[in-house]
Amino acid sequence: MAATGRPTMAEIAKEANVAISTVSKVLNGHTDVSAATRTRVERLLTERGYRRPRAVRRAGRGSDLVDLVINDLDSVWGLEILSGVEEVLEAAGHALVVSTVHNRQSLTRRWVDSALARGSQGAILVLSELTGRQQADLDRRGLPIVVVDGVSQPPPEVASIGATNFAGGYAAAEHLIGLGHRRIAAIGGPERLQCTRARIAGYRAALESAGLPADRQLVRYGNFMHEGGLRGAEALLALPDAPTAIFAGSDQQATGVYEAVRRAGLTIPGDVSVVGFDDLNFAEWTAPPMTTVRQPLHEMGVAAARTLLRIVNGERLESTRMELATHLVVRGSTAQPGR
Repeated sequence: MAATGRPTMAEIAKEANVAISTVSKVLNGHTDVSAATRTRVERLLTERGYRRPRAVRRAGRGSDLVDLVINDLDSVWGLEILSGVEEVLEAAGHALVVSTVHNRQSLTRRWVDSALARGSQGAILVLSELTGRQQADLDRRGLPIVVVDGVSQPPPEVASIGATNFAGGYAAAEHLIGLGHRRIAAIGGPERLQCTRARIAGYRAALESAGLPADRQLVRYGNFMHEGGLRGAEALLALPDAPTAIFAGSDQQATGVYEAVRRAGLTIPGDVSVVGFDDLNFAEWTAPPMTTVRQPLHEMGVAAARTLLRIVNGERLESTRMELATHLVVRGSTAQPGR
């Protein structure tokens, strides 16, 4: 039983021996649940005193709205995910409500209240921190969610979409090692983010596999933005034994590395090779064109929207965790050291 004394959707689902999505489907008035299952779930909801969301009580089946919560929409990164979500929802006849949290990361009760008041069918959370208390609140109030690229690994009962960040970091470092680099630095995003930790772990694993020391001085952290890459690269290039290659945790961060190399009077890739992460549309337009790890952002948005609609429609997920593959795109920013 939840700490509040009221049951959660997960507890109702467990007792009824059905998926959480089936409970959500009953709550939202969908008709494609067997009569026996509906009766069993409805009986448990009544007996256990489950408090139905106001939007469901008022509107029955609810609206065709779906919510997307994202940090900001001022980058190509966020717009790529948004485009994937919109593609699926438009085809399915759903409207999208977008909310930005502006680095607050976590959901606010006001947002949850607003989503329920407008009868939202569910929410896609992009780079949002979901605490156990918030998850329990959303579960209790009957709002299905899917987390994309979360700050931390969500609990196993929460559907989440990510990318193979570890493999991407490994591929970036392995590529540089294969070119002959031995002093390879990395600039991650915020250290607390799950994706940052996975990319740096992949980078370190590649160094270890090649028998190269993991020098702590060669790992810096930034904010995934241009200025973070600039500051990190300036510090790295000022080291007595400076790196000959830098793996940046994002393409935007890599543009800061480009600027730091230019300010130091050096060239890419003649003096310093650079690898980014994301493969945003500007990566091939930089000078030189950027070698980067492609993260399937649009496809992640598509997968998140499809997963949420499956939950809303009462389908059982084969797995609550999905990771889409990254792959290295080699362009002109990497070469053998000393070229």
